[in-house]
Amino acid sequence: MHDFTSLLIQVGALLFLLGLLGRLGRRIGLSPIPLYLLAGLTLGHGGILELHASEEFFAIGAEIGVILLLLMLGLEYSAVELVGNLRSAALAGSIDAVLNALPGAAFALLLGWNWVGAVVLAGITWVSSSGVIAKILADLGRLGNRETPVILSVLVVEDLAMAFYLPLATALLAGVGFVRGGVALGVAVLTVVTVLVVAIRYGKLISRAMSVDNSESLLLGVLGLTLLVAGVAAKLQVSAAVGAFLVGIALSGPVAHHATELLTPVRDLFAAVFFVFFGLATDPRHIPPVLLPALLLAVVTMATKTLTGYLAARRVGIAEPGRWRAGLALVPRGEFSIVIAGLAVGAGSVTPELAALAATYVLITVVAGPMLARLPDLTWFKRWLRARAAIQQTRTASAAGPA
Repeated sequence: MHDFTSLLIQVGALLFLLGLLGRLGRRIGLSPIPLYLLAGLTLGHGGILELHASEEFFAIGAEIGVILLLLMLGLEYSAVELVGNLRSAALAGSIDAVLNALPGAAFALLLGWNWVGAVVLAGITWVSSSGVIAKILADLGRLGNRETPVILSVLVVEDLAMAFYLPLATALLAGVGFVRGGVALGVAVLTVVTVLVVAIRYGKLISRAMSVDNSESLLLGVLGLTLLVAGVAAKLQVSAAVGAFLVGIALSGPVAHHATELLTPVRDLFAAVFFVFFGLATDPRHIPPVLLPALLLAVVTMATKTLTGYLAARRVGIAEPGRWRAGLALVPRGEFSIVIAGLAVGAGSVTPELAALAATYVLITVVAGPMLARLPDLTWFKRWLRARAAIQQTRTASAAGPA
């Protein structure tokens, strides 16, 4: 009874604190993710106050949080839209992977980590935060902008790439060897392709099995199906998170719309638990030694991510201001970066510094991202763009010579 009482007190106090932090984040125009991470760092191992009684609760809640985050991402896209976006954004996705994964891998090797650590850090620096970016676009009123489909296409490619990356990284972290790692990747590819085919051909039948007339049955049905598929996916070494993402893709129409409305508060609750748990599991005493490397890595990869969005927008004919808006909007890293770091820390096969580096890196990019996204709207930035355009026109006219 004493342990249960302590659990209630700790969980209740921490959730109440998260509610206050979320409100504070909205007031100052900041994503609550860094505030949740800071709360976990303060109250976890090596923090000001360690919460032992609630650690198991938050560990389980964090797993559910990852599943719901990926489910909600999948619900944003239909299988047909996903395939269409992949075709149109394949080149941009390839540029994104090269510009943003390679710096992470190179940085890990420079720090003296092994090649598994390099693969993990490459994934952490590669993927932008769909959740944070969606909030930024909504807050800045850019959902209808011409560059927004470009941003979403890059995010879709990244999300689907994680369906292949996560099982491969999981196999490498488990030390199963090249052959078993290849088998795990093969199973992942087969599973993803199978689900996409089923979703395209039979997605409407799956959606019809869910009733939108009753919120309770829809919530239970979607949540139950997601946890079931996530569990089966984990058994197949594909990753529970990827299984949840694929369930979201398979659901479409009114079912996806109503499920999104019903699951959003549940997602927000367990997502907050997930970010807090990562902070709880990270010893803040490990952060000072990695602060400078994390800052350097963040500066480099924020620049490469901006270049990614800029090039992708230029390729489809977006004007100069829209190119910068696309590039700067892609800066924040978040849920996937923490998921990858969490897998690595849980496996125990990489340096302990990884968790502290990942937490610090995500904090920097999530705080800087919303601020950088506002740059194209500032007067001095618009003046700089006009001056830059004038200089380019002058150079073009000079190169053309007299008529």
